Amino acid sequence: MWCNRSAHSLLVGTQDGAATLEDSLVVSHRITHAYDPAIIFFGIYPKELKTYVRTKTCDITQKGYEKKRAKLLARYIPLLQGVDPSLQAENRVSGPAQTSAVAPKQQKPRPANSRDERFRSDVHTEAVQAALAKYKERKMPMPSKRRSVLVHSSVETYTPPDTSSASEDEGSLRRPGRLTSTPLQSHSNIEPWLDRVIQGSSTSSSASSTSSHPGGRPAAAPSAAATATLTGPEFRHVRAAGPGPRLRPVSGGSAGSGLSAPLPVAGVPVSSRVSSKIQQLLNTLKRPKRPPLKEFFVDDFEELLEVQQPDPNQPKPEGSQMVVLKGEPLAVGIPWPPSLLAALQRWGTTQPKAPCLTALDTAGKAVYTLTYGKLWSRSLKLAYTLLNKLTSKNEPLLNPGDRVALVFPNSDPVMFMVAFYGCLLAELVPVPIEVPLTRKDAGSQQVGFLLGSCGVTLALTTDACQKGLPKAQTGEVATFKGWPPLAWLVIDGKHLTKPPKDWHPQAQDAGAGTAYIEYKTSKEGSTVGVTVSHASLLAQCRALTQACGYSEAETLTNVLDFKRDAGLWHGVLTSVMNRMHVISIPYALMKVNPLSWIQKVCSYKARAALVKSRDMHWSLLAQRGQRDVSLSSLRMLIVADGANPCEQGGHGCPLSATLLLSSRPPDLGGPPPRKAVLSMNGLSFGVIRVDTEEKLSVLTVQDVGQVLPGADVCVVKVEGAPYLCKTDEVGEICVHSSATGTAYYGLLGITKSVFETVPLTAGGAPVSERPFTRTGLLGFVGPDDLVFVVGKLDGLMVVGVRRHNADDVVATALAVEPMKFVYRGRIAVFSVTVLHDDRIVLVAEQRPDASEEDSFQWMSRVLQAIDSIHQVGVYCLALVPANTLPKAPLGGIHISETKQRFLEGMLHPCNVLMCPHTCVTNLPKPRQKQPEVGPASMIVGNLVAGKRIAQASGRELAHLEDSDQARKFLFLPDVLQWRAHTTPDHPLFLLLNAKGTVTSTATCVQLHKRAERVAAALMEKARLNVGDHVALVYPPGVDLIAAFYGCLYCGCVPVTVRPPHPQNLATTLPTVKMIVEVSKSACVLTTQAIMRLLKSKDAGAAVDVRTWPTIVDTDDIPKKKVASIFRPPSPDVLAYLDFSVSTTGILAGVKMSHAATSALCRSIKLQCELYPSRQIAICLDPYCGLGFALWCLCSVYSGHQSVLVPPLELESNVSLWLSAVSQYKARVTFCSYSVMEMCTRGLGTQTGVLRGVNLSCVRTCMVVAEERPRIALTQSFSKLFKDLGLPARAVSTTFGCRVNVAICLQGTAGPDPTTVYVDMRALRHDRVRLVERGSPHSLPLTESGKILPGVKVIIAHTETKGPLGDSHLGEIWVSSPHNATGYYTVYGEEALHADHFSARLSFGDTQTIWARTGYLGFLRRTELTDASGERHDALYVVGSLDETLELRGMRYHPIDIETSVVRAHRSIAECAVFTWTNLLVVVVELDGLEQDALDLVALVTNVVLEEHHLVVGVVVIVDPGVIPINSRGEKQRMHLRDGFLADQLDPIYVAYNM
Repeated sequence: MWCNRSAHSLLVGTQDGAATLEDSLVVSHRITHAYDPAIIFFGIYPKELKTYVRTKTCDITQKGYEKKRAKLLARYIPLLQGVDPSLQAENRVSGPAQTSAVAPKQQKPRPANSRDERFRSDVHTEAVQAALAKYKERKMPMPSKRRSVLVHSSVETYTPPDTSSASEDEGSLRRPGRLTSTPLQSHSNIEPWLDRVIQGSSTSSSASSTSSHPGGRPAAAPSAAATATLTGPEFRHVRAAGPGPRLRPVSGGSAGSGLSAPLPVAGVPVSSRVSSKIQQLLNTLKRPKRPPLKEFFVDDFEELLEVQQPDPNQPKPEGSQMVVLKGEPLAVGIPWPPSLLAALQRWGTTQPKAPCLTALDTAGKAVYTLTYGKLWSRSLKLAYTLLNKLTSKNEPLLNPGDRVALVFPNSDPVMFMVAFYGCLLAELVPVPIEVPLTRKDAGSQQVGFLLGSCGVTLALTTDACQKGLPKAQTGEVATFKGWPPLAWLVIDGKHLTKPPKDWHPQAQDAGAGTAYIEYKTSKEGSTVGVTVSHASLLAQCRALTQACGYSEAETLTNVLDFKRDAGLWHGVLTSVMNRMHVISIPYALMKVNPLSWIQKVCSYKARAALVKSRDMHWSLLAQRGQRDVSLSSLRMLIVADGANPCEQGGHGCPLSATLLLSSRPPDLGGPPPRKAVLSMNGLSFGVIRVDTEEKLSVLTVQDVGQVLPGADVCVVKVEGAPYLCKTDEVGEICVHSSATGTAYYGLLGITKSVFETVPLTAGGAPVSERPFTRTGLLGFVGPDDLVFVVGKLDGLMVVGVRRHNADDVVATALAVEPMKFVYRGRIAVFSVTVLHDDRIVLVAEQRPDASEEDSFQWMSRVLQAIDSIHQVGVYCLALVPANTLPKAPLGGIHISETKQRFLEGMLHPCNVLMCPHTCVTNLPKPRQKQPEVGPASMIVGNLVAGKRIAQASGRELAHLEDSDQARKFLFLPDVLQWRAHTTPDHPLFLLLNAKGTVTSTATCVQLHKRAERVAAALMEKARLNVGDHVALVYPPGVDLIAAFYGCLYCGCVPVTVRPPHPQNLATTLPTVKMIVEVSKSACVLTTQAIMRLLKSKDAGAAVDVRTWPTIVDTDDIPKKKVASIFRPPSPDVLAYLDFSVSTTGILAGVKMSHAATSALCRSIKLQCELYPSRQIAICLDPYCGLGFALWCLCSVYSGHQSVLVPPLELESNVSLWLSAVSQYKARVTFCSYSVMEMCTRGLGTQTGVLRGVNLSCVRTCMVVAEERPRIALTQSFSKLFKDLGLPARAVSTTFGCRVNVAICLQGTAGPDPTTVYVDMRALRHDRVRLVERGSPHSLPLTESGKILPGVKVIIAHTETKGPLGDSHLGEIWVSSPHNATGYYTVYGEEALHADHFSARLSFGDTQTIWARTGYLGFLRRTELTDASGERHDALYVVGSLDETLELRGMRYHPIDIETSVVRAHRSIAECAVFTWTNLLVVVVELDGLEQDALDLVALVTNVVLEEHHLVVGVVVIVDPGVIPINSRGEKQRMHLRDGFLADQLDPIYVAYNM
């Protein structure tokens, strides 16, 4: 990137030929380094650039100005070959913003936008424009935002110039020059694609499709090609609203970088805006990525992460090893004062009237001038007060060497100076810090850590400042977050005591004792104190005096912060040694009047000035209309930036040490200044190459002078041992000098590594005995022993093997038309580590008047500019509302705090663009499917490896029970009649309502009689025949059970259906209608209330009510007996149909024969030891699966009493189920995950509601589920109710599915469920590897209960259908007498699913008929023994095969990704993931403010990348409750996917990751 760094310093010049200042003005740069003021350098700006600033009264005509500018830029114009000529013309013609340059005689007011001009630079802008022009059309989908999120926090649109972009030392301006504003509209053909993108992607929320052009101008019609791309393929709309089960969706293939066009997929509406955006995203992603990388490092055997290999063609350093540079010796023979305090005493007593410091107010008026006499007397008063008047319990509060905090505002240098010297006189150590404005200032906690570690107990401040500090209720100064308790002392004159005549402070020596502590903030935000000894302090003042040629009574103007760095060294310390007069210009004055420092130099005839390049840049802009300013008095201008003097040091934290840069004017024997035009590419590899070819990516740097007197300098390698660099290599500059800081206070470890570095030669020999200090500056030594600085270690970002400087990236972003979008040029750039590499994040403050489209357009251009100039991708680009980024003390952006907020999800951006697809190039290679190993080889392989075949079975039924009884109980209607005859009054069912009262009961005989009445009604009213299907639409209750047995009594086939929800007919009634139609029900049995609902007007809006079959209500049927109860001819006759909607949205009905029904009841009876004397409590839905069996079948079969608790009643009384368990002393109870979750959430905070509840009776509490056990939930439930007596081991899970509703059930006997930890990465490859608890990537899985009696289970390969060993993940196959006999579907597509019920292994035991469950799992033999004394085999369910995501050749389970995402931020209430055309879509429910929605985008992307090595394609943020959940508490991810693609979710925000 070519950025003329030298442009950052003030370019002072005159009319041609008038060399007024040519020889006298020296621009000296110093690089602040908190530990070492030890290198001073000199440089004069090249004549050619001096034309920019006018210092004489002459004026320049527009024509002359253009001519000079053209001449100056001539060498760069060739860059723009091939660029739209209008672009070049645009840059040459002075826009409206430049009219102020042609100033007439009287001064004109500056146009409002000129303030903003200071944030951009011409020359650099041209490079960026040229780079952007190279880009072809590329469409990027714009994020979708709900209207309410578009409202920004209002900020006044116009504010005086604040500081910079991203710097703690508030640098902002990258490249000055004549700033042209190049509006985007003028480049007619630069980026026409942007317009199209914006038109094609109005927001996704239906409420907010707005015209993308301001003023509602109709947009130009996009070209045919663009239109085709935007609408995407026309998707066929397969899912009809009418009858017919949903077919399984096609699962996505493996995702690669070159994505093919998506196939038409079922369930996508025709004109879906969302899918067109996804199509756009796919098109964008099709562009070629960076070249693939060669090698891999193995990350724990499983995932191969690419490791970046050095490019054989990358530049390598070729020079010889550098030698240590030595500065000139400190002058001998000059009568230096023995110490700084001796100098103060001398001037204070011999020259008491001499001015020492003049403070200005914000209007630029001198408020107060401190004389040397006053400084001496007031410092003495303070020293006396500190030592003698502060006592605690009659002991002096302070002892010599104690640390004292100095808290003074930037507008009060006078009191600061008095406090500083007062502390030195009292032998106390001053620790200057910033004034805390609020209790939670950015970085304030770290400052508290510094104060605590320095043992500070007293803070000095002024009266005015103390009044402004936040107060506690007592009126005392509040305790700030993380700060130690402090006493505050106000040091205004009236609070101090005059010392007696005979009192003198202790004589100070210039020894190794600590003089003061200067704070420094690191890249990570930690604040440390750099200790400066008395000896260093004195050496520092002497070296600066010699290097800068200071003489007695000179005047110096200072714009810098006087509390630290150069402002302190020059303006407070060295000035006193030389009796200089300092004019302190407050930062607030510079904001109001950027020219003030030049005016003060002029009015005070200052000989030296201390500024930042930002100040020069601002004054440069403001100066155009000024005519009467003369800088002829100035002999030296010191530019103290954080880094390369020509580049703002702006970014990141103040420097980590104190490397001082200053300059030696050529007339004092210094060399002339040098400039270097360096290749950006070379610099990124740490190599210096003078660039000749690629004109866009260059960096122009100017030297920062020579080494400070008395110092040695060398450059060492950044990483590893401190070997000396070669002459053409960039490294960290190290300094040895008596003037450096000596340590980090109290931190021995890092002190050693920073202050006591011993540079080594290539052979490993130390270059000197004396230790060097690392400065944290990156640079190299050029010709004439001039030192060049190219950046700071704190701003270094290492992406892959290349290094990039945060400041350079900011400069490029600023050159992309910041006027329109970026508020006052405030941009922060930092890196975050994701997936073993640094990823670049750019955060900018957006102007309040910028529109969504403009901002998105600007973001996409910034991405391209950075990609083109730096050849590096930006991982995340975020825009935040103006004035919301945390501020550093002088108003710059507090980088480390910004980064912290980004990582914690507290940044609250208003726009986010993530680009993980382009940036993340080190993902593991997609797994290549090996040519399948045959099943036979698999078995042999397992045997050889000593692995057993994964199969297990429950207890044998034959040994367990008298077969006569089994035969007798073959048909449930027979069992009910037998019980009604033998134990007529034995209670079978009790139904509870929300209050816990019994609303209905049924004994054996009552149930039998009610069933007879239903059977009679069916035969007479509905005139049904044997074998007809009957839909039972009842609320949970005894009526449902009676209706079920009524159907069996007359030979009909019952189908239980959940009734529609009266408040939500539109979504629940179509499902009822669909089941009734698909099951071919000839009649609907229901209650009067539901019958009215089914035929109501509201129902008519949802379905066609005329097509219902006969509806019979059973509320008032007459008491009639049936002539004879139907007895099926064989046990294989169909008993009932069980319909359920799977999590993938498929409605599947299975057929249950009488034999299977009684076998199911028998297995459950044996497993749970159910006898007529037992009571069990059931809180489940009675409509399908195991819930239906337990509710309707088991009590009749086993004779036990069931206490029925409808889950809906828990919504009004959460404690109902647990109270019932306690009241009826149930040993066995069943619930669902949703019930358990309601209890955990609802009762977690208020277990007081459960007074009197005792759960110690429970032997086993089973969660009925068709999914992987939710360990976190069952554990928190157990822990929560432990106090109510719930045994620790009582809670367990069951497992069933469509083909067999009960495969595993814990039961009352047998070993406790076991938990294992498996490696999640191995699971993706269908392998099971056990790991220790807590190891990385471990996933806890718990056993799903014991396998039921009579059930056999085997694990089979999903494709070859061969048996697998127990170290493999495969599909669970089951063989048992209670398997369902098949699917019941209206289209008779049994062929599709035939193998689900009658599968055979392709090898091994090929005779047994198995049913395929569609679930992946594995078996493990445990150390436990079961009832028969055999070792126990545990079955672990991992997840549904239909739900798995095939991505990058691996198998992912949605729940694992969702668990990671929910952990990412506290505002994420729930999450669901699915894939769409190989893109991973993550939907998160936001439990918080809509303004915080965008914080989640980056966190979600990060966590999925880190933990699963997957790139998220789309992040959708929705309101709580949007993710659909079925009655079992399982997420309906396919419904969600259809809703998203049909644009029905009304999302808060949709982010399309690039």
